[in-house]
Amino acid sequence: MNLSDSWTPGQQPISRTSASEAVFQSLRTAIEEQRIPLGSKLGSEASLAADYSVSRSVIREALRSCAALGLTRTETGRGTFVVSHRPNRELVLGGFSSSDLYEARPHIEIPAARLAADRHTEEDLERLRGLIEQMEVEDDAAAWVELDAAFHAAVARASGNSVFDRVVGDIRDAMARQSETVNLVTGRRGASNLEHRLIVEAIASGDGDAAGAAMGEHLSKVQQAVSLIVRSTP
Repeated sequence: MNLSDSWTPGQQPISRTSASEAVFQSLRTAIEEQRIPLGSKLGSEASLAADYSVSRSVIREALRSCAALGLTRTETGRGTFVVSHRPNRELVLGGFSSSDLYEARPHIEIPAARLAADRHTEEDLERLRGLIEQMEVEDDAAAWVELDAAFHAAVARASGNSVFDRVVGDIRDAMARQSETVNLVTGRRGASNLEHRLIVEAIASGDGDAAGAAMGEHLSKVQQAVSLIVRSTP
């Protein structure tokens, strides 16, 4: 069954200030309420963008988050299909899960932040502060997510440890996809900006324990948000 033939959003045009979140919530609700049957093929990005009066990039972001919850699956050359009416117990983030990230990130990013407090250069601090400033004024959700991933990579790089740097680089895409879904559903951008600033302030002060604690608190808050997203799953 093709969604473009069997179901249309029937919504008023979405406000661009919250377009991705609104489209995502609309699609998620329709799927979870079983108004879109299992196996249905969603309309193309272009048709959905026209239905919602938003850009294709907004649709793409919303569809990625539906896939992260396990509600849909996109098949190259075929389209996006509804595969479940209930979200997974954890987010699916490409080759990793949210549980994979939750178990691994504290062992990588907390010690990386501690080392960054001892080993950072002025160039590292300039990079981190610049990213924070960009994130605090960025109103495009997709651009913010990329800045978020760049921030965590910059902390790892500032640690001076090539293993931490490489590992964060390897999981960067999964981190970005998790960030994208978390911010669509829970609106944590403002809170994350504050948490990031605390991390950088601790690094700049040379306080390794404070930097590690700030990073740990941030990762904990992210995981709490992930748990909220999948809370409706039995």
